[in-house]
Amino acid sequence: MKTHSDQQSASVTLRPASRDDLAALNKVIERAVQTWKLPERVKRLALPTYLYNEHDLQHLHIELATDSEGGAVGVAAWEAAVARDCPDGVRGLLLHGLYVDPEKQQCGIGGRLLQAAISAAREQGYAGVLVKAQADAGGFFSSQGLQLLAVKDTSRDYPNRYWLDTNP
Repeated sequence: MKTHSDQQSASVTLRPASRDDLAALNKVIERAVQTWKLPERVKRLALPTYLYNEHDLQHLHIELATDSEGGAVGVAAWEAAVARDCPDGVRGLLLHGLYVDPEKQQCGIGGRLLQAAISAAREQGYAGVLVKAQADAGGFFSSQGLQLLAVKDTSRDYPNRYWLDTNP
């Protein structure tokens, strides 16, 4: 039996983002960032670094989730990870960002976007997917089967790094 969440996720379409999508996908990111458990000033100062522009479209794969009316409801972006950030220096795909509109969270959209990144990693021969997550997102990534990586070098390692081996 399908749940309401499954039905909403099924009505969502994933596709590569284009220049024409930037305003809409950045609004999704802005709404998502505003829900983070951080001081308002920190969110305001950090927000511009999370938004994507035309230059990013040349260097990242940006996947857009749209609802049945064509409205942006989620976005994920990825690129090759730096080997030293991955376990044992293997080749990994870095999930640069994953954002779901707060009104559409808990509907399976984030999971579908993550699965798109995992599929891309497998297709491109990466050993896994690396995520440097916002602290609030740890529960989501753990629930999706990603493992929290240990911090080996506190001066360099991001504390909320998650890994999923794509060749189990």
